[in-house]
Amino acid sequence: MSAADFPPNFLSGLAGSPGFDAGNFIKAHAEADSPTSIRLNPFKPSSIKSSSPVPWCAEGYYLDTRPSFTFDPLFHAGCYYVQEASSMFIGHILHHIYKENEDSIKVLDLCAAPGGKSTLISSVLKSGDLLVANEIIKTRVPVLGDNLTRWGTSNTIVTNNDPKDFSRLKGFFDTILVDAPCSGSGMFRKDPAAMEEWSEGNVNLCHQRQERILADVYPALKEDGHLIYSTCSYSMAENEDILDWLCTEFDLESIRIPVNGDWGIVESQSAQKQAWGYRFYPDKVKGEGLFAACLRKKENTGELSNTKYKEQQKANYKEIDLVKPYINEPDNYYYFKVNDDWLAIDKVHKENLATLSQYLYLKKSGVRMGKLAGRDLIPDHELALSLIINKDCFLQTELTRQQAIQYLQRGDISDLDTTDKGWSLMTFEGHALGWAKLLPNRINNYYPKEIRIFSQQSQP
Repeated sequence: MSAADFPPNFLSGLAGSPGFDAGNFIKAHAEADSPTSIRLNPFKPSSIKSSSPVPWCAEGYYLDTRPSFTFDPLFHAGCYYVQEASSMFIGHILHHIYKENEDSIKVLDLCAAPGGKSTLISSVLKSGDLLVANEIIKTRVPVLGDNLTRWGTSNTIVTNNDPKDFSRLKGFFDTILVDAPCSGSGMFRKDPAAMEEWSEGNVNLCHQRQERILADVYPALKEDGHLIYSTCSYSMAENEDILDWLCTEFDLESIRIPVNGDWGIVESQSAQKQAWGYRFYPDKVKGEGLFAACLRKKENTGELSNTKYKEQQKANYKEIDLVKPYINEPDNYYYFKVNDDWLAIDKVHKENLATLSQYLYLKKSGVRMGKLAGRDLIPDHELALSLIINKDCFLQTELTRQQAIQYLQRGDISDLDTTDKGWSLMTFEGHALGWAKLLPNRINNYYPKEIRIFSQQSQP
């Protein structure tokens, strides 16, 4: 790859950008493959081993080769997430602004699909904290929900709303992450086809869209709350210029994030307001292009009125007593029904759930437990992968790798010898993959068909 392979005016437009070195930048795109990295789920310890850590993320690791994640049962169990290493820096920002002794906080990931940053945020939060993961595009919501289901936490709500819908939730969130839609130049090495989409006109359009998104969601951030802004673009128009616009239009204070000089991250400041930003270049870090910044809101733009909380539905204590045994520490959760399904969310989020349901379109709340059939629970896939399940209530059937892949393909499982009967968690290395019903002469595979492995390859 040479300078001529990049879009017209792209390299010249970066000439004045902080830390930009055209020669090494071109060389990195020409000679180096995009590194493969994963982030481990701290709530689901597994046998995964790696000796090459991502320096700014305690759970992040580089892999020497890219395996077939599709055929790794531990991926489907939610033991790790395949995430680009630079974007894990958002976790470093959260750790800096998030104190262990702090009161419970509410975090919004505004542009959340497919879920990498949402699962990262979830790893940082405590059970008393709340994560709202929103995706604007309806067709991208299912993959966001699936990835958060795999992660297993119960303090998460998935929504499908436009940023302007959040303006009604005045002062509701302590932290808002806006990983904004951008021109995508930071992904050129990983996805060379992105070069064909890039243009100066598109950069300007993205800049305008970023301003609209930020202005729309700004009222939902509380006073002294934190706004984290990020893009996968190198353009100053989408990065430092946006910080200047934010600090001009709103009462925001730039937060400097400590970084180790050995990490290769370029610290920058915007031209007018000297707001701090952090740039990732593929010739300086082992990762792709990223820009990230953090600001604190210094003004009060209003709060939700203290309306009296109203019960969403009349509690059916008889049925609640039937579903509670399936949950560990059941008294810590609030149980509610959506159609025929019983769901559970941390009890501390009961009023938050009621508030959000008044203003937003909710797609997933806490953990969907399943349906009651008489006195028995027909368990849902979300319950199988959740951290709150009481596994003692169910049979558990450990699978070999080959059997696990067959199960994930929603096929017949060969050489499975069991005399047990009833609902069983199908596990691999002790981690739940989903449900099957064991019958005298057969096994009914209940792995969700919409997320099954479609390929018939039998080995990773």
